[in-house]
Amino acid sequence: MTAINRQWCLAHRPEGDIEDGDLELRETPVPEPGAGQCLVRNIYLSLDPTNRIWMSDADQYMPPVEIGDVMRGGTIGVVERSNGGSFKVGDVIQGLGGWQDYYLTDGVGASRIPTEYGFPLPAYMGLLGMIGATAYFGLLDIGQPKAGETVVVSAAAGAVGSIVGQIAKLKGCRVVGIAGSDAKCQWLVDDLGFDAAINYKTEDVLAALRRHCPNGIDVDFENVGGEILDAVLSLLNLKARIVLCGLISQYNATEPVPGPYNFTQILMKRARLEGFIILDYAARFPEAITELGQWLSAGKIQYRVDIAEGLEHAPTTVKRLFSGGNTGKLMVKVSEEPV
Repeated sequence: MTAINRQWCLAHRPEGDIEDGDLELRETPVPEPGAGQCLVRNIYLSLDPTNRIWMSDADQYMPPVEIGDVMRGGTIGVVERSNGGSFKVGDVIQGLGGWQDYYLTDGVGASRIPTEYGFPLPAYMGLLGMIGATAYFGLLDIGQPKAGETVVVSAAAGAVGSIVGQIAKLKGCRVVGIAGSDAKCQWLVDDLGFDAAINYKTEDVLAALRRHCPNGIDVDFENVGGEILDAVLSLLNLKARIVLCGLISQYNATEPVPGPYNFTQILMKRARLEGFIILDYAARFPEAITELGQWLSAGKIQYRVDIAEGLEHAPTTVKRLFSGGNTGKLMVKVSEEPV
């Protein structure tokens, strides 16, 4: 085991896009676990749009990452040493280990991954982790789709959106996805079973939605906001539900974002818009993971992971989330999986 712990620390709060220099790579000694602690070697680091939120000092659902602190991030890692902690050596656990090679934990906020079921570890950062739970609870609890309804999903080729669309199909809905390339749109339709997909970079989104949603829109799973949300609002059906999961189109904005201009449609169509944070559903995670795992085992749902090699590439890789450069769950492989 190396004696060095590489850490990406927040050096500057980004203004607009994340730039070189906003994060600084430092090297520190690998920490020694104190009483009741475990030393964990990170294997996979999750990269998510919320990383950009955590870098800012805006009002948010968790405290911002402070300047000089290790960048916050979800991780899968293996326990290398245990000093009477919650886990034993060799346990593979999930938690907020941060953008670093190693971290210490007393077990709070961490959980053991049931490797005995034989699913690949990256699945627990996607379909069988918070990503899958976000899709599951957001769509089923808030969206409440009914068979025969039309569900629209923005950022549909992303980690959450790709799962949302598949769950909606399992519930008997017509599903239309919005993504950023022809290849992504083809994947959504040919592999995931979406009824239609719209390339927002080359198509008139509103015109395409009118074509693919002839009976209007009943549920919108919103990950993007901005002009795409505005287009959806104009086609809402009576009593439509809008699941507000993310607003990635404006996380890098440096000026106040106008709109949505069609907001009056929420009143006119008596629609319901509800934002949610997946941590609110923490107590119910086993419910989601159990059903998602059953669907996966039965071949009824699939997932894709997009893995970059090397912790040193995390700051450049995370930018792909905002340029549409990833398909499925984006993560970084920090070290090798245990044998």
